[in-house]
Amino acid sequence: MDSDKPENGKVSDHLANERTFLAWIRTSIGIMAFGFVVVKFTLFIKQIALLLGKDVVIHQHGYSSFIGILLVGVGAVTTALSYSRYLRIKKQLDDNSYKSTSMLITTLTVLILLISIALVTYLLQSV
Repeated sequence: MDSDKPENGKVSDHLANERTFLAWIRTSIGIMAFGFVVVKFTLFIKQIALLLGKDVVIHQHGYSSFIGILLVGVGAVTTALSYSRYLRIKKQLDDNSYKSTSMLITTLTVLILLISIALVTYLLQSV
């Protein structure tokens, strides 16, 4: 029997780890794209107003730029943390010592919740 050949369960575990990593990458890209949209939203509103020939007064507090840049940063940090998690789980799978953790999920949930609260507050102030 060839000792270099991994067991079937081990191969499927590694493939599942890779799929999870790719899902985190898609999530981080989505967060960064949303941040970009938030930053450019005021410009979009101004352009729509010009096209419609309306005079729209947009109160510029600078919050949307800050929140959008923060979202792009959260997306970038998510990418780094997901790669770190991928490598850690890969090592654990190789050593047959896998231990589940929800640190990345909890951290991302708290950050997105805080940013969402900031966006809701900003939207309520601009109404």
